[in-house]
Amino acid sequence: MTDITTELSEAVAQGQSLSDAWNELMRIELERCVNGLLQGELTALLDYDKWSVDGYNTGASRNGRYTRGIVTRFGKVTIEIPRDRNGEFQQHTVPRYRRNDGTLEDMVVQMYSKGITTSEIASLIEKMYGSYYTLATTLSRRYSVIYGDATYISVRRDTVSKEALHVLMGINDDGSKEILDYRPFPSESSENYREMLRDIHSRGVEEVLLFISDGLKELRNVFLEEYPQAQHQACWVHLMRSIGRNVRNRDWKDVLGDAKLIHQSKTKKDAQQQLDRFIAQYERKYPKAVNVLSGNPSLLTFYDYPEEIRRSIYTSNPIESFNKRFKSSIRKKEQFPNEDSLDRFTCVIASDYNKQLQSRQMKGFKKCAYERRQLFEERY
Repeated sequence: MTDITTELSEAVAQGQSLSDAWNELMRIELERCVNGLLQGELTALLDYDKWSVDGYNTGASRNGRYTRGIVTRFGKVTIEIPRDRNGEFQQHTVPRYRRNDGTLEDMVVQMYSKGITTSEIASLIEKMYGSYYTLATTLSRRYSVIYGDATYISVRRDTVSKEALHVLMGINDDGSKEILDYRPFPSESSENYREMLRDIHSRGVEEVLLFISDGLKELRNVFLEEYPQAQHQACWVHLMRSIGRNVRNRDWKDVLGDAKLIHQSKTKKDAQQQLDRFIAQYERKYPKAVNVLSGNPSLLTFYDYPEEIRRSIYTSNPIESFNKRFKSSIRKKEQFPNEDSLDRFTCVIASDYNKQLQSRQMKGFKKCAYERRQLFEERY
């Protein structure tokens, strides 16, 4: 049995009703979790654990606490809100917790219903809600590549609907991947990315060589309007999918095989010749498939970059990989109760992702470091 069933059985054996035992267990766990989150927030702000020598002579220290009572569906819980000596601590757990919202309560109940133990619940919630201060606000000055993509997540706003979680991922000067920004919007739009681009610019991103994205109309213009010295590459995986949707099944293999010859060419000149052949061969039979490629100024941009990194920059696969990882992390979660819940959860996943990959270089980027620096010097 899990610890929840054990504790309930013991309480019932001592004469408590099952309902009362459940409510008391939930009340105690909720109180413990919220107080743990508050302590986690203060630790994140001060940047050292309680009693740690790292806090000596920093001028920032803990300075007691005050209590506050909150009535929940499980009964009254006592919250101990910590203080810091400089008065800089602004906690975010309790203001976001409202009786008519019940986000924390619902989360605890949902986790129990899936068989997660009390210790696992405390760890998960503390990690999610204690990460308010952990996202880096300052970014690097230059990024060789920035990928943009959106994935759809179920979010409740009165009713539940799929919403677009927009993500920007960068490859920094060292060649490692990094989630730069993420935001949920009701639907995917190029203007949503403009807002995010302006945000990362305000956080320090001044120079970008290349943007990579799917075929969202007008997105290329948004990228280049915000960073005029950059270039744009359309994702060939998305282009191939668009071509396939406009071709009969019996011709699918031949048409896509010919399209693949374009981006698999050795040189940009060869790729252009393959593109011309493709257009000439299929423009009458499959004009919509041809229109996916003809006149698109972002088809062959990746050939302007060192051969060592071309396999990493002719598709948006790196950010697609992150989105799959994110979806895998939420596979047990049917929906997010609100936008704030999605934001906090994404913060945890993105922060963990950045920490794990900060010392891992994308294949080929170290080898062509000199060439990349030259490109920055030429443009900026």
